[in-house]
Parts: sequence; C-alpha cells; structure tokens
Amino acid sequence: MNVDAAAERLYERVRTCDLCPLWTTRTNAVPGEGPLNAEVMFIGEAPGVNEDRQGRPFVGAAGQFLDELFAAAGLKRDGVYICNVLKCRPPGNRDPQPGRSRRAGTTSMSRSTSSIRWSS
Repeated sequence: MNVDAAAERLYERVRTCDLCPLWTTRTNAVPGEGPLNAEVMFIGEAPGVNEDRQGRPFVGAAGQFLDELFAAAGLKRDGVYICNVLKCRPPGNRDPQPGRSRRAGTTSMSRSTSSIRWSS
C-alpha cells in the first residue's frame, strides 16, 4: 500500500469511528494532517470547537499560535504531521474522561503513529 492509500485509510477510520460516545456529539471527526513521512509530529489533546466545525486539527486560536511557533522554529506547517490524541471534541470542551474515550484515543493514536512510521 502506498503512502496516499495508507493516509486515506487512516483518515476514513477516523471519520467513521464509533469506538467511544464522543462520536455522537461531534460535528466532524478530526484526523491528522500533514505528510505521513514528516520528521516532526505534533500531538494535541483533543479538537476544539473550530476543529470540530472544519474537521481539521489546530485551525482556531491555538492553530494560529502553533503556526507562530513553527515559524520561530524554522518549520512549515505543511511539513509537520499534526494530530490530536482524541479525534472528536468532548462536549462543552471538557477534559477527556478516563475510560472508553481515552482508550479509543489511544487506539487511534497508535494507528496514526504506526502509519507514519510505516511511511517513513
């Protein structure tokens, strides 16, 4: 399987995930973004309201700040793989709860990092 096919398979799993109750309250699941063969991977905790609306990681205020940090470090956003442990926004932007949501996030994170390692 080539890198593009691996990425699309991973993203489709994220978009259709129902491993925990968070899928029932999301607008969009938020898969990772960036090249699977990136040398740098940035991992956040969970999507916020803007990410949930757009289905993309770090697009709100935190994303603007992250872009500034990348620029200061001499990195470009499109050269870094960006994702969250949880792929769905917790209701009310609450902290992720122990149990199924964290286990689902860990499973998804393992798939993400495996796909990235595979393509390097």
